[in-house]
Amino acid sequence: MNINHDFSQRVVLRSEEMPWLASPALGVQRKMLDRLGAEQGHATSLVRYAPGSSFPEHQHPGGEEILVLSGVFSDAAGDYGAGSYLRNPPGSRHAPRSAQGCEMLVKLHQFDPEDVSTVRVATSTAPWKPGMVHGLSVLSLHSFSGVHTALVRWAPGTQFSRHRHWGGEEIYVIQGTFQDEHGDYSAGSWLRSPHLSEHTPFSQDGCLIYVKTGHLHPTQN
Repeated sequence: MNINHDFSQRVVLRSEEMPWLASPALGVQRKMLDRLGAEQGHATSLVRYAPGSSFPEHQHPGGEEILVLSGVFSDAAGDYGAGSYLRNPPGSRHAPRSAQGCEMLVKLHQFDPEDVSTVRVATSTAPWKPGMVHGLSVLSLHSFSGVHTALVRWAPGTQFSRHRHWGGEEIYVIQGTFQDEHGDYSAGSWLRSPHLSEHTPFSQDGCLIYVKTGHLHPTQN
């Protein structure tokens, strides 16, 4: 199955307009944002667990990245509330579940083979740092070999200079409205901009976004 698999193209999706689709596990649904290949291939999805649902134990041949957006996600290693950021390295296994239900942004099979660290970040308590312009705050989540992942908070009225994305940029809007010269992107919007794309972002009302850069270079896909 291939969905938005041409990484040289800009993609904008409004997830609130997309239907939830059944997964192989009862009570687990998803909205597939991009996908290349089979069930354990490259994929970016929103995943929703109904209360009491679970997924059979499985392996992540190419690693798994999770940002818990709401509820509590659980596996044998612990319970992870809203704002938890998790990285399970290539070859890891788990049997995920959710007693009260949860919604997550999940990325599969997108790790550098040498990126083998297990990462757990509680973003609700982790320290933020000032960004490159006034009004920006940044919480770095993970960096490896030119690929950087962070949460970025934009105060109302913040503007950023025009810039180019070496290795592309991926954004998921968690709260508020993110903007650039191409449009306005409310909470739930997902944007993927290719290698060497440019824009001039801003936010009139403020927003919180997940940002990943450097992973869409043509040599990495």
